[in-house]
Amino acid sequence: MSQPLVGPGARAFAAHRLAAYRHHWRSSLISSVLEPALFLAAMGLTLGVLVDRGPGLPGGLSYLAFLAPGLLAAASMQIATFESTYPVLGAIKWDRTYEALLATPAGVGDLLVGHLLFVSFRVVTSAAMFLGVLVLFGAAESPLVVLALPAALLTGLAFAAPVTAFAGRLETDTGFAMLFRLLIMPMFLFSGTFFPVSQLPAVLEWIAYVTPLWHGVALARGLALGTLDGGAALGHVGYLALWVVVGAVLARRALTWRLVR
Repeated sequence: MSQPLVGPGARAFAAHRLAAYRHHWRSSLISSVLEPALFLAAMGLTLGVLVDRGPGLPGGLSYLAFLAPGLLAAASMQIATFESTYPVLGAIKWDRTYEALLATPAGVGDLLVGHLLFVSFRVVTSAAMFLGVLVLFGAAESPLVVLALPAALLTGLAFAAPVTAFAGRLETDTGFAMLFRLLIMPMFLFSGTFFPVSQLPAVLEWIAYVTPLWHGVALARGLALGTLDGGAALGHVGYLALWVVVGAVLARRALTWRLVR
C-alpha cells in the first residue's frame, strides 16, 4: 500500500512550526500584510491618480485595479522565499531542528512536506488578509478574485520549493543576499507587478516571461479582473506547478545530501 503524501511525521513537523509561530505571529503581520497594504495605498492611491489622469492603461483600467493583484502575487513570493531561506538553514546548521526530527521515525520527505505545509499556511493566511484589503480598496473587478487565493498559494510554493533546495546546499547565509539582490528584487520590480512587461526592452521582456512571478502575477491579475481565459489559466498553473515539482525534487535531494550522510 502506498504511503500518504502527508504522513504523521509531516503533520507533526508542521504542527511544531505552527506552535513556534504562535509566539511571533503579530510581528509577521507587519511584513506579510501591512507593508503590502501600505504599498498598495501609496502606489495605487497616489501614483495611481497620476497614471489615471494621463494616457492610462488599456481599456480604461485603473492603476489600483492593475497593481493590487500583482502585489498579492509578489507578497506571496516574498513570504515563501523568506520562510525557505533562514529558517531552513537555521534548522540545518544552527538549532539542528531537522536532525532532531530525523532522530524519530520521520524521514526527509516528511521534513520537506511539513515545511511546505507551514509555508502554505503562511502564504494562505497572509494572502487572505491582503485579498480582503484588495476588495475593500475596490480593486476587484470580478467575483473570480476569490480564486486569486489559490493562485497566490501556487505562486508561493513555486518559490518555496526551489529556494529550500538552494538553502539546503548552503554552508553560510551569504548566499541569501545574492538571492534577494539578483533574483527576488529584480523579479519584484520587473515581472509585471507595477507595469506591463511589454514596456521592457525585448530581451528583458522575454526574460520576464520565464520567471514564475510573471505567471503568478498574470494569473492573479486575470482572475481579479475577469479577463483570464481557460487556455492561459492552464498555462500559468502548469508552469507554476512545474516549478513546485522540480523544486521539491531538488529540495529533497539537497536535504538528503545534507542530513543523511
